[in-house]
Amino acid sequence: MSAPGAAMFARFAFPPNRLGYCGPGRPEEVFAYGAGLVAPDPGLEQLARAFDGAWPYLELLNRAAAEDDPLSRRVVEAYWLGNDLLAAVDRAAWGDHLTDRFRPRSGARTGLVTGGVGHGAVPNHAYHVFCVYPWIGLLREGRAGTEPLRIMDQCRIRLGTVSRLDGTQATVVSRPLTWVDNALGLGNPRAETVTCGTGDGTLASGIVPGDAVALHWDWLCQRLTVGQARWLERVTRSQMTVANTYAGVRALA
Repeated sequence: MSAPGAAMFARFAFPPNRLGYCGPGRPEEVFAYGAGLVAPDPGLEQLARAFDGAWPYLELLNRAAAEDDPLSRRVVEAYWLGNDLLAAVDRAAWGDHLTDRFRPRSGARTGLVTGGVGHGAVPNHAYHVFCVYPWIGLLREGRAGTEPLRIMDQCRIRLGTVSRLDGTQATVVSRPLTWVDNALGLGNPRAETVTCGTGDGTLASGIVPGDAVALHWDWLCQRLTVGQARWLERVTRSQMTVANTYAGVRALA
């Protein structure tokens, strides 16, 4: 197990786990691994396997990487942020993966999940948020008001630039998700306040104003290199396009 990759997984997995949305009910342990308070060990892999939304994607990406380690840095980065490994996933294996996972619960509507395969869909967290979760279907049907958009915006990994630090809080400028003319998009930059740590530790140390960072829910998870920021923007836009073209379209009928 790759220690850097496993710790990276924990950093991004902690925010929704803390809210009780996915993974085991052990957020303190996930935070400790992500913040570097505890060195990655087999216990972290056991926690990661309990994230039944993310772990199957890591296994699929691992097979494409032929690394025999679903928590390798390259695999984990591909899932949360994107990298060149996404293009190495076999199209048939990707389609089978989605069909096998989601046909039992979606039945005849499985095509709403798998429709983007072969048309730009990649096994990245953005695809799961935009195309697998039911939120875009609810938006198309005009149900639940703006709540589906808010959830999608918070759940996706979003790119931001730090403008101010204040203890365990950071002010970050980012572009919010929008829903205009029946399509997802990105709005004008706006400031938001996120958490970057607690008295016990931080998920992203050494942050300074001007840094590009990745956000998940209301947490700052990691400083990004130029390359990582470009990949995150690229995969966000590409999976929005897939969602706008293929996901939930038949919900209009």
